[in-house]
Amino acid sequence: MAEVITMPRLSDTMTEGKVSKWHKKVGDTVKEGDILAEIETDKAVQDFESEINGTLLFVGVEEGSAAPVDSILAIIGKEGEDISSLTNGGGAKPEAAAESKSEEESKTQGESTDVETESTDSTSGAEVPEGVEVITMPRLSDTMTEGKVAKWQKNVGDTVKEGDILAEIETDKAVQDFESEVNGTLLYQGVAEGDAAEVDKILAIIGPAGTDVSGVVSGGGKKAAAPKAEAKTETKSEDKKEEAPVAASSTGERIAISPLAKKIAQDKGVDFSAIKGSGENGRIVKKDVENYQPSAQPAAAASAPKAVSAQPSVAFTPGEDSETVNSQMRNIIAKRLGESKFTAPHYYLTVEINMDKAIEARKEMNAVPDTKVSFNDMVIKAVAVALRKHPQVNSSWAGDKIIHHGNINVGVAVAVPDGLVVPVLKNTDFMSYNDISASVKDMAGRAKTKALKANEMEGSTFSVSNLGMFGIETFTSIINQPNSAILSVGAIVEKPIVKNGQIVVGNTMKLSLACDHRVIDGATGAQFLQTLRTYLESPLTLLLG
Repeated sequence: MAEVITMPRLSDTMTEGKVSKWHKKVGDTVKEGDILAEIETDKAVQDFESEINGTLLFVGVEEGSAAPVDSILAIIGKEGEDISSLTNGGGAKPEAAAESKSEEESKTQGESTDVETESTDSTSGAEVPEGVEVITMPRLSDTMTEGKVAKWQKNVGDTVKEGDILAEIETDKAVQDFESEVNGTLLYQGVAEGDAAEVDKILAIIGPAGTDVSGVVSGGGKKAAAPKAEAKTETKSEDKKEEAPVAASSTGERIAISPLAKKIAQDKGVDFSAIKGSGENGRIVKKDVENYQPSAQPAAAASAPKAVSAQPSVAFTPGEDSETVNSQMRNIIAKRLGESKFTAPHYYLTVEINMDKAIEARKEMNAVPDTKVSFNDMVIKAVAVALRKHPQVNSSWAGDKIIHHGNINVGVAVAVPDGLVVPVLKNTDFMSYNDISASVKDMAGRAKTKALKANEMEGSTFSVSNLGMFGIETFTSIINQPNSAILSVGAIVEKPIVKNGQIVVGNTMKLSLACDHRVIDGATGAQFLQTLRTYLESPLTLLLG
């Protein structure tokens, strides 16, 4: 008997999955353990294996499209078996899949809804005119519940082409460009610039110029004002036609490419002429660049990331107060830190480390060609090895139980504009100094240019925050949940110390450990700090760890 395979829940926050690639097609023989498809979750792309033998009779989700968890992904059974009773209401039949592919390709994952004539829009309950696309607020991160329109790049009445940037959407983690995947005229803006809306609420409506969409938006938001002057709108549209989005490839050829696709290609060092566009008239769009896999990609110098401050500057006018509207990232940070501080009973332990031998060890390591180890790298390495000896510190509170993590994954706090992110070094205890140094530099750099992937900021079991580079000698941090501890690293200070009964000049550094008392008792935290001190004051002991 045929068996229905549903969209699996591959992460704790996953609500829908996108089929990045099918490895089997309808009619293929499937064996247990064969990879059916690659499923993109809110955190990563994962191979999805079949657990049964048979023939793939039905594909419920087209390649490149998304579906809710537990909806029909595929049906496997005996060749020729009648599965009509299983597919009724479950999606398009296999023979219709090819016909609907072009329609599906115009959909955005959780962002736009293709609607045929006399269909009903789920947001307002009104009939959607033919050719009209309802674009909803996309879920751009796993924790995003609402998005803020930082800036509209298109106005009502403007012509929109596939690949054009409609708006800049601010999530709880970053500001991202949001591209249109359909052609038409922007008929309606559901969210005013600077305002926020919940995920899946109407963001915009695109369709043929002059289409009446009042019935669609009647229950979904405030209707945007029409353009002030028709002549002005027409001129603007004409200007856009004349300014066809083209770019010169390395061969000098003029190539049609969307602004965002051009930026991504430049960042990747990809020659435009090597990419085949899937947009209108062969225009290259975002997905073409992201899916491009060259056999031998030519080397190209990526543009250097702009220097960014830890927090956006605030204009100061003597005698006048001013306000800064919180970003989504700052609101979420405030919420999570408040939850951590007020739910986890924090206590703090501080120790002063003699760094003289660590300084000498670092000089010797950096004398080796192509080696650049920082003191922060040394602290991270020492922390990882110390956590092996004190697994209770590498644990998390889970209500009625404590989870002791089998892997040691150290999160490293990185300041970015308007917030803080914590990229994670997976299996840190198995990493060398060079591995740690390279990984920290890479992820810190990408964090400041908003290029970190969601899965690179998840799974930490312990965190390190370092403000020593700012001259801060000692401070305490709020625990990065679900961790049970975080280490605060201060500056190395030259000062008089007592050594062998004599006052001499030495170099010291203060470490503060914030612990969740529900998981880590005072003695356990103190023993962890003692081990950490031994590793830093006598770096060679790390080899015995």
